[in-house]
Amino acid sequence: MTKATVMGSGSWGTAFAAVMADAGTDVTMWSRRPELAEAIETTRVNDDYLPSLRLPDRVHVTSDVAEAMDGSDILVLAVPSQTLRENLEGWREHLPDGAPLVSLMKGIELGTLKRMTEVMEEVAEVPADRVVVVSGPNLAKEVADKQPAAAVVAASRHGVRSKVAEACAAPYFRPYTNADVVGTEIAGAVKNVIALSVGMAHGLGMGENSTATLLTRGLAETARLGVALGADPQTFLGLAGVGDMMATCSSRLSRNHQFGLALSEGKTVEEITAATNQTAEGIKSCRSILELARSVHVDMPIVEGVHAILHEGWTPDEMVRALMSRSRKSERV
Repeated sequence: MTKATVMGSGSWGTAFAAVMADAGTDVTMWSRRPELAEAIETTRVNDDYLPSLRLPDRVHVTSDVAEAMDGSDILVLAVPSQTLRENLEGWREHLPDGAPLVSLMKGIELGTLKRMTEVMEEVAEVPADRVVVVSGPNLAKEVADKQPAAAVVAASRHGVRSKVAEACAAPYFRPYTNADVVGTEIAGAVKNVIALSVGMAHGLGMGENSTATLLTRGLAETARLGVALGADPQTFLGLAGVGDMMATCSSRLSRNHQFGLALSEGKTVEEITAATNQTAEGIKSCRSILELARSVHVDMPIVEGVHAILHEGWTPDEMVRALMSRSRKSERV
């Protein structure tokens, strides 16, 4: 029997723990707050993040890191992307030997401009063929409601990605495997920023033409960056690319979309965060994604516009004017 550990009890971590349990995997979920871990273990419900889901009996919840990781065959990391390095450094002595390290995170680390798997390799001192990415159109609430969904499980070694895919193949959750870790991660990180732009467009009253333009041009930006970093172009046409982009950009369940809506109303990031008690990954990753793109000479005007709103005092209207007045010389379709 496979045993998995999910480090993190937010919405997606909780939903994925349930997926793995429904796939026949024994799961221990770690929560940073002891009081939350005790409440979930007792009631089987994570009222703070996913109150609609009753966790299967196969899921055990603890706030003890050593207990959570003991005997684990698969280690799933589901913490905020910008906290990964600090968390892993604190967990290093407890990491299970030989277990694949699976990233559910979607971001680029500030400062280092590293992808999450690169941070995992560096801090945990594991080879690249032990790291895995799970990504796709996976809104936590819909997965928790057992609505049919699929995802990409990407790893360089066939046996590793197959092991993780088998451990999360539930009746309502279908994993597809590929070897493109870079493309899968870049797609997952950038789509959060594009979702912010779509949320702002909706908040300004723009319709389907505007949404479709942002989606397709956002996908073009994502693919340009990914290919420059060595990704397979086909990845961006699949679940991790266009699939995740569509779900995150269009759904009211998407935190990044909701943040974009609030930004269009003139609210600050601090005001939105205080009101929702959550942070959208695209807010923090926007700067690092733009810096990464500039480091490989890739033009990402939508990401640049969102960055200008978040960090340079632009309004959404100013971003629209800048995008629509860009030079058309040498542009790619």
